[in-house]
Amino acid sequence: MRYIILDTETTGLDPNQGHKLVEIGAVEMIDRQLTGTHFHHYLNPERDSDEGALNVHGLTTEFLSDKPLFKNIAQNFLDFIDGATVLIHNAPFDTKFINAELAALNLPDMQSICVVEDTLAMAKQMFPGKRNNLDALCERLGVNNAHRTLHGALLDAEILAEVYLAMTRGQETLSMDIHAPVAAGSEYSVDIGSLQLANIALDDADVLAHVAYLEQMAKKCKDGVVWMTQASGDNQSPTT
Repeated sequence: MRYIILDTETTGLDPNQGHKLVEIGAVEMIDRQLTGTHFHHYLNPERDSDEGALNVHGLTTEFLSDKPLFKNIAQNFLDFIDGATVLIHNAPFDTKFINAELAALNLPDMQSICVVEDTLAMAKQMFPGKRNNLDALCERLGVNNAHRTLHGALLDAEILAEVYLAMTRGQETLSMDIHAPVAAGSEYSVDIGSLQLANIALDDADVLAHVAYLEQMAKKCKDGVVWMTQASGDNQSPTT
């Protein structure tokens, strides 16, 4: 699977107030491996950055004055993300800026050519009630971001890639277990038809103990439990 991990920097908080992109950075990941291919441009927004935004990214009007306009790199950007799954931390913020720039050029929006996934929403599900900005996730997941002093789109995209891998660690093993072919006759191949399964008989005391244990667990689950059923309006014993 091809992922693009993306970040942007802007002149302010709202494209509806005329704010623009000043940097866009993205890195490519295929099969959970960074390929070394990236897309990165500083952009001339043809306006000054708000003081708060400038304090975040440090990209001055003078520095950006000779950089390309977004229209000069727009098609290359669309080609880079085409057909990929694009991971963005707080995706609604970045996509509203990118889509505003694309709309001004009568070009398709991001969601029409790629799948966008929000890693901030993912982190909030994994770590509810905790701080889930990029710095907090780096600390929590053991990702080194010591070289990150100012925000930079390409640097943040690279860090987000490492954070995403840490958040989803173990999924590649599951994928391999499901999809990887095993040669017949190898030490890992198993002929299911040849397995001899033990037949263990339970006496009445075992069954009653099991039922009592499940009922005790059910009382502790306020939202109910999947092994309890009800038929014809009568309560049944818990089953597995």
